[in-house]
Amino acid sequence: MKSKIDSKILGGLVLAVGILLLTAGASFWSIRGLRVQTKQVEHTYQVMQEVVNVTAVLKDAQAGVRGYLLTGDTAYLQPYSMATGQLPASLRRLDELTADNSIQRQRLDSLRYLVEQEFRILRPLTQINSSVSRSAMQTLLDTDRQTLRQVRMLYSRIQTREMALLAQRSASQEIFEKATPIVVLVSAVLGVLIVVWLVIKIVQELADNRRLQDELATVNAEVSRRIAQIRQLAEQVVQGDYTVKISDSAADNLGGLATSLNRMTQTLDATFSALEKRNQELDQFAYVASHDLKAPLRGVTTIVKWIEEELAAELSPQLRTYMSQMKGRLHRLEDLINGLLAYARVGRTAQTATSVDVAQLLGEVAELVVPPDFTLRVGPDMPTLVTDRLGLQQVFTNLLSNAVKYHQRGGGQLEITARDAGQFYEFRVQDDGPGIASEYHQKIFLLFQTLRDRHTAESTGIGLSIVQKIINEHQGRIRVESSPGQGAGFIFTWPK
Repeated sequence: MKSKIDSKILGGLVLAVGILLLTAGASFWSIRGLRVQTKQVEHTYQVMQEVVNVTAVLKDAQAGVRGYLLTGDTAYLQPYSMATGQLPASLRRLDELTADNSIQRQRLDSLRYLVEQEFRILRPLTQINSSVSRSAMQTLLDTDRQTLRQVRMLYSRIQTREMALLAQRSASQEIFEKATPIVVLVSAVLGVLIVVWLVIKIVQELADNRRLQDELATVNAEVSRRIAQIRQLAEQVVQGDYTVKISDSAADNLGGLATSLNRMTQTLDATFSALEKRNQELDQFAYVASHDLKAPLRGVTTIVKWIEEELAAELSPQLRTYMSQMKGRLHRLEDLINGLLAYARVGRTAQTATSVDVAQLLGEVAELVVPPDFTLRVGPDMPTLVTDRLGLQQVFTNLLSNAVKYHQRGGGQLEITARDAGQFYEFRVQDDGPGIASEYHQKIFLLFQTLRDRHTAESTGIGLSIVQKIINEHQGRIRVESSPGQGAGFIFTWPK
């Protein structure tokens, strides 16, 4: 819409500028024509004035010479002397003024010839003491009269031509004089009309723009409200509430999205309810199965013990070996059942949040699982949390006992550090044991997975699974950083 408005305003400006340029060009043409015609009229008057000057000066020179001849007084020769200086200059000016008129140039050439001829006639007459005879003088005077008559005739032709030009140029000048004010006035009126039209269009476009902006603001507010409802639904779904719905039945994309989200939450609610029921059934099954298996297991263990006690003298070395292996298998089976029971109990008991000094908690755990030949260093930045003490204690207990159990040599070095990670604290349990190859970093957290021989009694493969389940129950994460021969570091997050 903004592009459309901009194009309309731009088109109006271009049109207005074009019309203004046309009117300005017309005004310029009219004023320029008036000025040219005025100069042409002035030019005609200048030509006529110069021709008049030439004729008058030549006539005065002739009259002065005749007066001198009659009186002998040299004062009468002053016009003649002045003519000798004025006429060449006047003729040069006429040359310049008639440069664009070939007919007048021809007449001017004839005039120049007559002027030169007149001076050739008058020059001998200015000298009374010359040897000019009276008959020769009379001939010169007659020739002088004829020359002057030709000059007058030539002057008349030049004047007639210039008067015709003057009439023509005056008519053109009059046309331009009348047209110029009209053109200027029309240009001014058009300019004003164009400006007024352009202002009206701009005002209309701005009003339309404001109206559209108001409509868009209303639409945006409504869309924002509906998006806020969708965001609120998403937040509630993230928090585990799958019963929420959006009351939005509009027949547009957001309305369709609201309907889809409502169906999604209904499906999630049904799915998670079913999943929760299945998990409860599985936990119950694991708990009951593990609990019920312990009774016959104890019976088998007791029978083996009785056999060893009552038939000790009759048992061969090979049979004693078999009996020892049987007790190991029974002991391992009991450990697996106990681990399975511990895994099933995770999340089944209510969690009581209490204030936990993590440094003190680690001291208590170390007394139980860290042998005297191991060194445990606890970082100085251990926090105090309000959390599930038993769960955090079990996590540290399993991680430290695993570090000791899998060390494979004498005393070792253990280190526990913590750092603030926003809404969580990040703990790191580091040992200097044999390390774990990268291909086992995910496998070790699976149930019943161990890197030791399955026949080793203390390796049930449940400890890290329990740790991961406890941490997941508290919305934390656990990972391992290790490589063979470099020790292992278990990093987990725990909510503040």
